[in-house]
Amino acid sequence: MAKTRLTKNELKNQKEALKRYTRYLPTLELKKTQLVNEIRIITHQVETIRKEIEHFERELFRWVDVFGEEIDIPSLFSIEKIVTTGGNIAGIDIDIFEKVIFKDEEYDFFEIPLWVDRGIEACKEQISQKVKIMTLEKQMEVLREELRITIQRINLFEKVKIPEARENIRVIRIYLGDIQTAEVVRGKISKSKIQKKKELAAA
Repeated sequence: MAKTRLTKNELKNQKEALKRYTRYLPTLELKKTQLVNEIRIITHQVETIRKEIEHFERELFRWVDVFGEEIDIPSLFSIEKIVTTGGNIAGIDIDIFEKVIFKDEEYDFFEIPLWVDRGIEACKEQISQKVKIMTLEKQMEVLREELRITIQRINLFEKVKIPEARENIRVIRIYLGDIQTAEVVRGKISKSKIQKKKELAAA
């Protein structure tokens, strides 16, 4: 760390720096709170969707078992595109899930049972939900990294920059105070010597 100059200009610089740090710290604290809350909300969303998927899959398996036909439903469609839009959380750019666009494969309506259409839609819904989870998990990854950086900055300001600036201000003030006192003492001594010379000259 560079040695602090014990000057009035440096005192001014340190005061401005302290003001800047103390003004910026609440903004970081607010950002930290927002990030923590958003991560909690997204975590809850992911847990809710996972429970819905598990429940739906249990119902789906029971439903498919009723028909007892071996049909490879996933082979009847494919993912063409995943659509997301840009969003912003606490100043952080994120992707927000919109939808999955599927491409349906051609199949013989006379060969495939009618219930398969419902099965395809159910599979598409499940895939969409799982892709949504993936998007939410990516959001959490981005927000957690930003939270880590924000906490680092808060710690830097609270534990290093602000105490350092305050200590520098204290040291500079003491030094400048000592200088001022010394100047006053020297002034008094000089004045006393001049007065004595005048007195001797007058005698």
